[in-house]
Amino acid sequence: QVQLVESGGDLVRPGGSLRLSCKASGFIFSDYAMSWWRQAPGKERELVASTNRFGGSTTYADSVRGRFAISRDNAKNTVYLQMDSLKPEDTAIYYCKAINHLSTYWGQGTQVTVSS
Repeated sequence: QVQLVESGGDLVRPGGSLRLSCKASGFIFSDYAMSWWRQAPGKERELVASTNRFGGSTTYADSVRGRFAISRDNAKNTVYLQMDSLKPEDTAIYYCKAINHLSTYWGQGTQVTVSS
């Protein structure tokens, strides 16, 4: 059974940090590119960051570049999103996604709220 389970979401003050994790099971993790997406209330889901199969290539949305960092540990079947200098506009449900040429999988999401 394929599963992507996100964790680490929380309520944090502006300027604070969080580290999200996404644990994968049920498929060969290293065969998939991984990405983090987010969806704020009333808005479309948007791509935040992505990494290739072995973490050697990463991309970021302009809104998070320099503040967020995506990484993966293929030995632990886990992808991470380190989020620093958080802003209220980062408030959203954050989802991880696994994709290759055959399949796409989504996690259930974890809530991040940035508020004073």
